[in-house]
Amino acid sequence: MAQKIEDKVQKWLSDIGIFRQKVPDDNTNFHFIINYPEENVMDVIQPKGASDLIVIGCATNVSPEHSSEMKLLSDSKKEDFIWDLRYMLNSKDVDFQLSHPNNILESFLITSEIYGDGLSKDRLISVIKTIFRAKIQCVWKIQQKFGMGDEGDGAVSDSMYV
Repeated sequence: MAQKIEDKVQKWLSDIGIFRQKVPDDNTNFHFIINYPEENVMDVIQPKGASDLIVIGCATNVSPEHSSEMKLLSDSKKEDFIWDLRYMLNSKDVDFQLSHPNNILESFLITSEIYGDGLSKDRLISVIKTIFRAKIQCVWKIQQKFGMGDEGDGAVSDSMYV
């Protein structure tokens, strides 16, 4: 059954052109790397011992330029920024983990799960898009608050696919 799900998921990801590679991972039944959109890396995995579960995730590191700007904030403004991110992410249909020692955001992980009885091509792609939208909202929030970093003229793109 697990092989059937793996084959189906890989085919769906390949059909829409986002499958990048399968990676060896002793903790999973399968682990795929995808690009959605083109330059954004996400993981699609089935954890060992969970043959009816697919986990999709996207980890993002905060740039050193943005981290430096965060350090300049007062303690209360740092805390407010982390709470704003929590509230924003909690309003999405995703799970998340923020790594923020001393309220300086270093990285964030956004995930979602699909169980076997709800697994379809439509649901898989919908979850991938939801995760990306949550990620890009975090990126935009960081850019709004701390500037564009090395990304150019300071204008925020209106495209979701930055």
